[in-house]
Amino acid sequence: QVQLVESGGGLVQPGGSLRLSCAASRSIFSFYAMAWYREGSGNERELVAMIDTGGSTNYADSVKGRFTISRDNAKNTVYLQMNNLKPEDTAVYHCNFKMWRDGLPYDYWGQGTQVTVSS
Repeated sequence: QVQLVESGGGLVQPGGSLRLSCAASRSIFSFYAMAWYREGSGNERELVAMIDTGGSTNYADSVKGRFTISRDNAKNTVYLQMNNLKPEDTAVYHCNFKMWRDGLPYDYWGQGTQVTVSS
């Protein structure tokens, strides 16, 4: 079993920054991709950013140029640096690690961390 532990959420003013962390209980090389999703007030979970084991990244259009996903292989941790935050970024953020199990893709999820952007 894999555990993902998130940290770094909180309340921030518009224009501010936060960094989210997600630490895995096993080697990050066990996974083929890591991602951050978020659930806003509409309760739809959307992909925010993803990074694969080769280091390639992709971002939702709404966060391009403001958010950066990165990883620290030695710490088995993935980060989401969020700059110039906007009220519409308010959501519960979940980290997601993807691995192959028995030939099929399988998702592991963090518990979620609240990010609130408000003045």
